[in-house]
Amino acid sequence: MSEDKKVTVNRKARFDYEILESFEAGIVLTGTEIKAIREGKVNLSDAYARPENGELWLHNAHIAQYSAGTRYNHEPTRSRKLLMHRDQIRELSRQVSERGMTLVPLKLYLKQHRAKVELGLARGRKHRDKRRAITDRDREREAQEAIKRSR
Repeated sequence: MSEDKKVTVNRKARFDYEILESFEAGIVLTGTEIKAIREGKVNLSDAYARPENGELWLHNAHIAQYSAGTRYNHEPTRSRKLLMHRDQIRELSRQVSERGMTLVPLKLYLKQHRAKVELGLARGRKHRDKRRAITDRDREREAQEAIKRSR
């Protein structure tokens, strides 16, 4: 059993969105893209996934050009096809269109030498919900510090 190597995490997604469910998807890459991912040169902060014509596509994910690449290097922000079962794609596209949800990439990792993306079915948070999340996080941190001090 091999371990997953986490390449990048989209921390902004958990702050801006309420994640209801998460899914694993494969990603179609070129040779220089997978090499750049192994170097850790990925940014998912503005990325999102969208179903189009029965397929799932990842938009705005920035994979920097491979440092040892030639003139055939890839375009950093091109749209990339995501790989999931047809039934899962159909269900996700239905939920996104009906209930006003969105698909955001939560993390990108390597699993058995293949790049995988963890997608989250998410609902956007309002500004007041973000403030509440910040205060809850601060209270939790203070409680943990108090527990450590009392030991």
